[in-house]
Amino acid sequence: MDDTRSIACVEVESSAWTLKSPKTTSRGCSNAQPDTASSRDGRLFGVGSLDFILSEELRKRKKRQQIEVDTLPPPTRGFPQPLSSAAVPTEAPASKPTSSTAPRIKGPGLFGSITNHGLPTCLVCVCIRTSVYCDDTNLEHIPSLPLETVYFYARFNHINRIQANDFTGLTKLKRIDLTNNFISWVDEDSFRLLPSLQELTLPENKLTSLPELPSGIIQLDARFNMIQSSGIRPEAFQDLKKLQFLYLADNKLDYIPVPLPEGLRSLHLQNNNIQTMHEDAFCNSRDRSYIRQALEDIRLDSNPINLSLFPDAYFCLPRLPTGHFY
Repeated sequence: MDDTRSIACVEVESSAWTLKSPKTTSRGCSNAQPDTASSRDGRLFGVGSLDFILSEELRKRKKRQQIEVDTLPPPTRGFPQPLSSAAVPTEAPASKPTSSTAPRIKGPGLFGSITNHGLPTCLVCVCIRTSVYCDDTNLEHIPSLPLETVYFYARFNHINRIQANDFTGLTKLKRIDLTNNFISWVDEDSFRLLPSLQELTLPENKLTSLPELPSGIIQLDARFNMIQSSGIRPEAFQDLKKLQFLYLADNKLDYIPVPLPEGLRSLHLQNNNIQTMHEDAFCNSRDRSYIRQALEDIRLDSNPINLSLFPDAYFCLPRLPTGHFY
């Protein structure tokens, strides 16, 4: 308490008294005299009142110090605080330069190469496991496909040519569907070297000829094109031992493309320009005991041919062809 009382001078702004230090005794400021204005009111403060005033003043100082401390931001442990946006003008952040070590797709792989859209194949198309769906994506060329592709669909696009290297390395590819494009030319080796290809679907294009096919082909669908008989190589289908379904309807064929493979089950040639038929087109005229069990579906309707004029051409068939008999 003695240290507190030894304060040189304490001014109490809200009080009518002013305490000064020159006459301070060992007991503190007890000898301080009231000023003239205060003595008129007859209000005198004793030692107890002075202690109360001093303690109140100390309490207020501590409170102000506590407020000032509480308003400071918490320590950052060595990390600098960001400057206020009001004090420093903001600027647009500089764009991060592209790393030169970023991977780039250089050829057929997990996502394929860059397409004419500037994106990998599996971002332009939909890749689900071993199937790639590129339907109605405005493609103008065959995109580079993942090496694991088994089924490929690129229907309703603007593809106008199949190049020899479009399917290079796709040894697992079983099905290709290019329905409704603008394909007018197919390089000779585009499909021949695909060892697993079983189904080739090319309807609604602008083909005038057929390319050489792989030996394992099971189904060929080339309906609604402009294929002419001169555009099919002689004996083009004879060595295709696995061919079962041959669909060449709605073209410009003048005759049935013989000889046909033994295992053929379905032959669709409707809506062509076939006017005549060889007697050995389906059967062997030299062997009347021969029966062709597999070929049960032959369509020759909407052709300018009278099927009744060729009775010896059907004796080996389990069913007569569909067409006009008059």
